[in-house]
Amino acid sequence: MKELLIATTNSGKLLEYRAIIKDFNLEIKAVSLKEINIGQKIEETGQTFAENAVEKARFYQSLSGLATLADDAGLEIDYLEGEPGVKTRRWPGYEASDQELIQMALRKLEGVPSEKRTAQLRAVIALVFPGDEKNYTFEGILRGHIAETPMTAKRFDGYPFRSIFIPQGASNYLGEMSIIAHRRQAFEKALPIIKKYLC
Repeated sequence: MKELLIATTNSGKLLEYRAIIKDFNLEIKAVSLKEINIGQKIEETGQTFAENAVEKARFYQSLSGLATLADDAGLEIDYLEGEPGVKTRRWPGYEASDQELIQMALRKLEGVPSEKRTAQLRAVIALVFPGDEKNYTFEGILRGHIAETPMTAKRFDGYPFRSIFIPQGASNYLGEMSIIAHRRQAFEKALPIIKKYLC
């Protein structure tokens, strides 16, 4: 069975990709950075989700020698002209906690009516394969809106906006739902190239 490095330190994201791989019945072993003893970090300097995803995929592929998947994702709020966007985790100017990011989003939208609270979650995955100089990128988007109050159920660490984001056509918070959305969309688009190299 061929291996695919999931280049993230976010345990929730790793589980998400493993679930996606299982859903598509792929004979691929998803391995983590921790499992292959890679502790180095890369500073994200890209101006877009795609640039950051490619930077990470290239960096960790060079360290591991494995086929590598990396992603960059974030929230884009229409009323705030796409903020926080590519700076989602560092929205306040530093690496913020989940709670700080939730509070910042709600504060910036205080008093904004429901119909103007539209937003989307965007994910871009990058794939890099040994011996191939090309970068493969694929995008997934989930539309919805920002609730006025966060959900009270237990939150998923590393996924702050699932606690305030309600997908289009739904009445529940994303964090209360079992759907795997924008990353799954991107991964599905990547299936042909993944199967070409790894299946």
